[in-house]
Amino acid sequence: MPGPDFPHIAMDKRPLIVHLVYRLDFGGLETLLVECINRLPAERYRHAVVCLTDYTAFAKKIRDHKVALYSLHKPPGLGLSTHLKLWRLLRRLKPAILHTYNLAAIEYAFTATLAGVPVRIHAEHGRDASDPEGKNPRHNMLRRLLTPFIDRYIPVSADLARWLQAVVGIPEAKVQLIHNGVDTVRFHPGSNRQSATLQTQRLQPLPFSDDCFVIGTVGRIQDVKNHAGLVDAFILLQQLVPDASSLRLAIVGDGPLLPALRQKIADAGLSESVWLPGARSDIADIMRGLDLFVLPSLAEGTPVTVLEAMASGLPVVATQVGGLPEAVEESVSGVLVPPADMPALAAALHAYQADPARARAAGIAGRARIERQYSVQAMLGAYAALYDVLLAQKTSFREPIGSCVE
Repeated sequence: MPGPDFPHIAMDKRPLIVHLVYRLDFGGLETLLVECINRLPAERYRHAVVCLTDYTAFAKKIRDHKVALYSLHKPPGLGLSTHLKLWRLLRRLKPAILHTYNLAAIEYAFTATLAGVPVRIHAEHGRDASDPEGKNPRHNMLRRLLTPFIDRYIPVSADLARWLQAVVGIPEAKVQLIHNGVDTVRFHPGSNRQSATLQTQRLQPLPFSDDCFVIGTVGRIQDVKNHAGLVDAFILLQQLVPDASSLRLAIVGDGPLLPALRQKIADAGLSESVWLPGARSDIADIMRGLDLFVLPSLAEGTPVTVLEAMASGLPVVATQVGGLPEAVEESVSGVLVPPADMPALAAALHAYQADPARARAAGIAGRARIERQYSVQAMLGAYAALYDVLLAQKTSFREPIGSCVE
């Protein structure tokens, strides 16, 4: 059901931004959405979140209790009635901006146009595992047909920007690259990472002893993240290490494939070596307890978890997909391997496990790169500037924006 309406909203002259997502749940895209809501200047903007399906306890990360949440409970399939629900809601809220996220929400830019929303922005955060190169003709035709109703397409990596223009056919003038950003204050290396070895004392909340070497990943447990392949690579890694009894794997996150992943781990006899805690709210603390971060995805944009890992001073092993080659400098802050190549993934993990000095150097380089190019301040500044420009062009909201951070 729709969230509450607040009587004071009609008197509030700040422009309202409505963020439209498929579902508000634990995930990288959702983390960025909440970061923007929490950190964009409160004196400049109001926010509301509309979920095509529903939202979870993740919504509690939104600090301002006045941010309204709405669930449209879209059924599977076309769900034409959802367009009518959204049209009515937008007519009531009268937002200045509709910001949609990923393919599931893009078609509603047309609905917003009919509802009189002056500014429509669409963000592309990555491609599906079923279409890793983004060549699905029906999906790309939909993106092209909606071009007149979308003021700006926002890719989060140069790879996605090139794809939108060269493959999808979006005009260059409508494409604006905004890199994802990470909070470098919250995500930082543990003090023990200044020592000659990666770990001197195992940080909580990981359930592993100090002498373990812990490889970790964070992300929604779904096919595009290829966690099943990671388990296969972990089995191969055990065969490469003389004493594999110290190896541990942490797979943090929830999702539709979590039960199947638990079963795969149990069948492989790895229940004592692999930690599956589900969704967690203490990711920064978990990162500081890892020795190495891995992301075995089949497709990506610029994944927030990799940026968080680099900010935490971790070496990264990831697949060579999407925006990962832009974020992870090969043989500097990490190693990239072909997607779905589990022997290559295992070999890359082993190289860092066997050489702590090399791993430490990669972690230091990764932290420096985040501070230089992927800070949350840079991301927020870019979004604030974009909102400001489009509002000035299409509405009466013309006051300049000041600071874009708290």
